[in-house]
Formats: sequence, structure tokens, C-alpha cells
Amino acid sequence: MRVLVSGGAGYVGAVSVDALVAAGHDVVVLDDLSTGHWAAVPDGVRLETASFGDEAAVGDILALARIDAILHCGARSLVGESVRDPSLYYRSNVVGGIALLEAARKAGVGRIVFSSTAAVYGIPDSTPIDEDARLRPINTYGESKRTFEAAMAAYGSAYGLRSVSLRYFNVAGATEWLGEDHDPETHLIPNILRAAAGEGEPLTLFGEDYPTPDGTCIRDYIHVADLADAHLLALEATAPDDDRTAEPLVCNLGNGGGFSVRQVLEAAASVVGRPIPHTVGPRRAGDPPILVAAAARAGSVLGWRPQRPTLEEMIGSAWEWRQRHPTGYPD
Repeated sequence: MRVLVSGGAGYVGAVSVDALVAAGHDVVVLDDLSTGHWAAVPDGVRLETASFGDEAAVGDILALARIDAILHCGARSLVGESVRDPSLYYRSNVVGGIALLEAARKAGVGRIVFSSTAAVYGIPDSTPIDEDARLRPINTYGESKRTFEAAMAAYGSAYGLRSVSLRYFNVAGATEWLGEDHDPETHLIPNILRAAAGEGEPLTLFGEDYPTPDGTCIRDYIHVADLADAHLLALEATAPDDDRTAEPLVCNLGNGGGFSVRQVLEAAASVVGRPIPHTVGPRRAGDPPILVAAAARAGSVLGWRPQRPTLEEMIGSAWEWRQRHPTGYPD
């Protein structure tokens, strides 16, 4: 299979590219390098430095590389930024996403897997959250992902596009060569490890008075390598003769259980061998007590199950990568 991976120089994208190559697929990476890293692209993989929203450039790449399917990981993804500057998110994630779909349609590429997010659910009525729960995003980032999912469904009805949307929860961990290197970093585990390394201020724990066993929020986590495995299975499911994607397919990706912030802190302390410096602050507006995925559909339809489900595996792999790359990627 010849696959174009948008955002393939980013955290999730690069790990997925590596997995696709290891599985024997031909891959082209499309990334404007605004947040990605050229050094994260595996040797021998072609990197096209362009935006997925550049319809003409994408169309040329799809045609010349004779692409069979697209893995769309590229997106603006900072929740706070999306609230402050919604125009940026609608223009990039929605308008740019439609340009990608148009380029694919004109090039005859009828298969796409989309890196979506649990943010499409907003604050759920109950957990675990299944794929049929109401979509009520509470920020522009989540709304932009929901809108693109709807666009793919419309392209499926009108033009025969086969699509899979993977709504994943909190992604963590690293592989031997690829890890998380964001600026700014907004995710809990890398910020915990930064505090453990003595960089910057102590971590702030936002709220310890939630109605949970230890008073801190509970979230579902998934290892980035497990997410890459799901991407491979989803791409296979978009084959023209596969009944699973005769209609748009949506699957949650998570462990089906959750860990509290304090459990993450304790697991990190065990991994690094010392307590994690932290302070306790007030709750953040909009943070629900518990967000956990009902992930049975991914197992029953795609045959996917997480192979690295423990905090120790996720945090341990991230810490090992950080130790080998203390300043992140060279670019």
C-alpha cells in the first residue's frame, strides 16, 4: 500500500510512519514542519514540506506518488489556542482539511484514516464514553475535528470515500527512536518528566477535590505505539472490497480504564526513582472528573487491542527516550 501521512513529522504521525514502513508499506510524509521535526522522519522516507491545505501541491504529490490511501494526522491541536484564535483552527483543520479531501477526490484517492479526538464529546453525560454518545465539543479544537468527521461522511455519501475516524484519548509513551517533543508542551506525562528532570517550575496539579477516589481527575491513556498499530489496521479496513468501511467507521481508542493524576505522578516517581516536584492549584474550567473510553468497537471491528496498557510502560518508554534525547530533536 502507498500511503501519504499528513503530519508525519509530528509525534503521532512519525511513530505511525515508522510502523507503516516496518509493515512493508511505501510512505510519503507531508508536513509543513511548523510543529513537526524533519529528524523524526525515518531514513529513506520521502518528506514533502508543504501544508495539507495546499490543494494543488497535495494533488501533485498524490498523483506522482500514486498514493492508495491517506493517514491524516496533521492538525492544529492546542485547546487553549483554539479558544483564543478560532479562526486559525477553522482555517487549518476545517478549510485545510477540505482542501485535502478535494485533492484526494480529484486524484482518485478514495481511502482515508483520520486522527480524531475524544474532544469531540466535550463533557459527556456518562463514562465510559461510547462512539454513539452525543458530540458536544466545548472548544474550537474539538469542534474542528467534529466538523471534519462530518465532511468525510458527506464525501463518502457523495463520492464513495471510505473513511475511518479514530477518536483517541490521552496519547503517551515513546518508541526507541521517536518520542514527544512539543513547544509549548501541554500534555501531562512529558511535563511530569520535565519536572522530574529539574527543568522549569514544579508541575501544577489542577484540582484535588473531584469526586474520584483520590480527588484528582481520571483520564484514559494509550501508548503511541498502540495508536500506530490501530492506524495500520484502520488503513487496511479502507480497502475497496472491505465491508467494514462501506459506511464511515468511527472507533474510540483507549484502554477502557483510567488513571488519576496522582496515579500518574506515583507511577512516574517509581520510574524515575524520586518524587515528582509539584504544587496543587485550583481546578481548570471545563475539566470533567472522569473521561474514559468504551473501546470495544475497535476490538470487534478492527481487531485492535492495546498491547502496552500500563502506566509503567508508557512513562518508562517516554523517560528512556528523554534520557537519550535530553534536548529533543536536533531541529
